[in-house]
Amino acid sequence: MNADTVLREQLVALLRGGNAHMSFDEAVKDFPLDKINALPPNVSYTPWHLIEHLRITQWDILEFVRNPAHVSPPWPEGYWPAPGTQADAQAWEATVAAFRRDLADIEALATSPDTNLTAPIPHAPDYTILREILLAADHNAYHIGELGILRQVMQAWG
Repeated sequence: MNADTVLREQLVALLRGGNAHMSFDEAVKDFPLDKINALPPNVSYTPWHLIEHLRITQWDILEFVRNPAHVSPPWPEGYWPAPGTQADAQAWEATVAAFRRDLADIEALATSPDTNLTAPIPHAPDYTILREILLAADHNAYHIGELGILRQVMQAWG
């Protein structure tokens, strides 16, 4: 197997979680809907706020790569739902589904032989697609782990 194939496979493995990281699907599986809007002790956001933050950030990274006209949300407020915003079961499922769709698109970008991972992004020459994929994976791993800890603190593992 050549180095390019190995790199692409490792990127997908990193994006999906496992090994030393919890996957997104593990973190949200059977999440009790009566706790999606609960504030954990000493935390100013809910589990839904956290996965919506994951979704927004991952979407922004993906759009930054594939859309030269993309304008990122204002930092940091544009990357989180407004404080106090609540979700119902439908909004929770929509956030989960959108996160999964965008993750699949990032995985497709990582595995496509048409994607030059190390070339500068034409509309953002200081960045590469490799960097953006690693950024998405790193950010996701951090907050997915955080969600796992919040579930433990909230006694939401079932």
